[in-house]
Amino acid sequence: MTVLFWDIDGTLITTRRAGMYAWNDSVQELTGRQFDLKVQVRTAGLTDYQIAVKTFELLGVAPDPALVERLVRRYEELLPASLPRKAGYVLPNVREILEQLRDRSDVRSYLLTGNTRGGARAKLTHFGLIEYFPDGAFAEDAGARSAIAARALQLARRTAPVADDRVFVIGDTPHDIECAGAIGARTIAVATGGYTLEELRAYDPWRAFEELPAAGEFVALIDGSSRGAQPHAGRCVST
Repeated sequence: MTVLFWDIDGTLITTRRAGMYAWNDSVQELTGRQFDLKVQVRTAGLTDYQIAVKTFELLGVAPDPALVERLVRRYEELLPASLPRKAGYVLPNVREILEQLRDRSDVRSYLLTGNTRGGARAKLTHFGLIEYFPDGAFAEDAGARSAIAARALQLARRTAPVADDRVFVIGDTPHDIECAGAIGARTIAVATGGYTLEELRAYDPWRAFEELPAAGEFVALIDGSSRGAQPHAGRCVST
């Protein structure tokens, strides 16, 4: 079985940062203070819980776990109404790749994301991609992304045998590359998010592109990979 673990923001879609409306409104509800997520936090690669912790630290508020949880849950509630406020879109070649792979019994796609489950569902439902992903691993706390990657691999292995050299992480940040290394996966890095191609290549991904290749090229890439090109072990960036 070939397993593909997909990041969401900057890899599958861009919301054009529409989620910031839900985030900023949630912060104001909970703290009574104005906050501009777009200006104050570089969110690319951070989990929703890590963003919540940073938000409270920037406001000088102790990031109590219960308060962090309240912020994340309120954000989830407000997110569906925020997404239409920006002209977001599915990134190039994403839908075509997923469509070409959907009937392959030997390939399975999962989410591996710093979004919460509720946030991921809201985004992929809005952009019409939810049908392509049977499940995934999501942010559950403010811990390192490597823990999400480990849960993703466990999930895939519960479903079917997974060959060690047939695991891929598709993402747009150094966090994705390093966490792929933490589970022995190959990274297909794309410069469609918050990092340039040169910045991504500095982390030595298995492959790196300006954007995802056309569907036929992408499928040939994963089908043609072999144990001869081993993934790099890596550390996981958690902040």
